Amino acid sequence: MTEKTSKTATELYAFLDGLGIKHSTKTHAPVFTVAESVALRDEIPGGHTKNLFVKDKKDQFFLLTVEENASIDLKTVHTLIGAASKVSFGKPEKLMEYLGVIPGSVTAFGAINDSDHQVTFVLDADLMKDEIINCHPLSNDATTSIASADLVRFMEATGHTPLVLKVTS
Repeated sequence: MTEKTSKTATELYAFLDGLGIKHSTKTHAPVFTVAESVALRDEIPGGHTKNLFVKDKKDQFFLLTVEENASIDLKTVHTLIGAASKVSFGKPEKLMEYLGVIPGSVTAFGAINDSDHQVTFVLDADLMKDEIINCHPLSNDATTSIASADLVRFMEATGHTPLVLKVTS
């Protein structure tokens, strides 16, 4: 079995360019939490994201992408996303294997690395009301802004059909 190499931010941008998707990126000091990224709000307009990489008891993996301040009830979200059981957080090794990112850099753009379609991507309906969505470009030292409709187009181009559901309270 050959080791799969993760795409870089440069490869992500080239993929977006190839789809004709407009994007802009601002580099910044690495941020590991939503709290650390708050200082960037004035510089980067649009909806800012929080991402939860979770799994059910049958090892089905999900990436929940929601607005940074939204709350998710982890005891009940499985009923909304089609999980076989309550969910728990996925291990960092699986995060790297499937999405090509480390904790702190989790992003919907990780779909570009999920060539085996191991992850179901869930975009919160409230987040998708924002015209612009901001995600890490596979690392936490930059933020890439993209139109919400283009985020869906990007995911579809990677072979994923994201679920757009209200998963927040």
